[in-house]
Amino acid sequence: MIVGCGVAFAATEGGAPPQAATAAASTGPQHLYAPYFETWTPQSLVEVARRSGTHNLTLAFIQAPKRGSCRPTWNGDPSQPVSGGRYRHQIAVLRRRLGGDAIPSFGGYSADHALTEIADSCRSVKRLAVAYESVIRALGATRLDMDIEDRSLDNPAGIDRRSRALTRVERWAKRQGRPLKIQYTLPVEPSGLESNGLAVLRDAISHGTRVDVVNIMTFDYYDGTTTHMGPAAIHALRSLHAQLHHLYPGRSSRRLWAMEGTTIMAGIDDYPKKTEVTRLADATRLVRFARAHGMSLLSMWAIQRDNGACPGTLGDDSCSGIVQKQWAFSHRLGRFTTPG
Repeated sequence: MIVGCGVAFAATEGGAPPQAATAAASTGPQHLYAPYFETWTPQSLVEVARRSGTHNLTLAFIQAPKRGSCRPTWNGDPSQPVSGGRYRHQIAVLRRRLGGDAIPSFGGYSADHALTEIADSCRSVKRLAVAYESVIRALGATRLDMDIEDRSLDNPAGIDRRSRALTRVERWAKRQGRPLKIQYTLPVEPSGLESNGLAVLRDAISHGTRVDVVNIMTFDYYDGTTTHMGPAAIHALRSLHAQLHHLYPGRSSRRLWAMEGTTIMAGIDDYPKKTEVTRLADATRLVRFARAHGMSLLSMWAIQRDNGACPGTLGDDSCSGIVQKQWAFSHRLGRFTTPG
């Protein structure tokens, strides 16, 4: 399986810090649609949220600017430290005026391939934990997304550091009275997680890391046979449920479903034969399935693709490649979000 996303850089934004998380704050709706937002574009979170009606966004991506660094930056741009103020004001507007939120996401294909994903890059568990904590403080984040794919899936040192650091962060958040959820975003096959994805979760469990959500990327299978993307996604979710049962044997089926999430790629994904196409009917089917089974998360790569501007185009970061109205996927998937 190959999962990939483009990377560029955007201009700096300043602004007041978002409201700090408190012990009484929520970690978000119980059932959440939070598509990825490409932070290398100059687009405004608030403008996209208002125009699309999607008020919860996953910010892609945070990574180190170079190997060996522990510094969280937007897309690896050394001039864009997360602590520098970009998005702070917009996140505050999302929360106060729109009732939404933003989820910072670490990793992504480009960082994971270059091993500048911050857990791969930072060689100190303590400094890695401090880096995660700095992002939580800077953005008032109540949820972190760990997008682990490509070479990061097969880097035992980075996997182990991530688990150890996140366990520290979860303890720190508890002491601080900060609500915090940790979600792992992993590639998948219709038959479920592959061995390296399972190994990531096993490592987290071995170090006492609380994994709140396992978000599987149901696209880019590259298997030459998968063409019905909605049924394939549901098959993958059922397969993941069986795998989670083995990882967490003491948990009820209902609780395991509540750990599950999925990210689709709207329209034509990256597979060169253009046979992996997720359509609006697939999105509707996934919403029904997710509701019926009590899943916690639906997402999409990426909200900037949610338009019909480039019919027939393969895996473009700015359009879906199919004929559709703008925001059509978000309008359907957004029905999944419920109040917290």
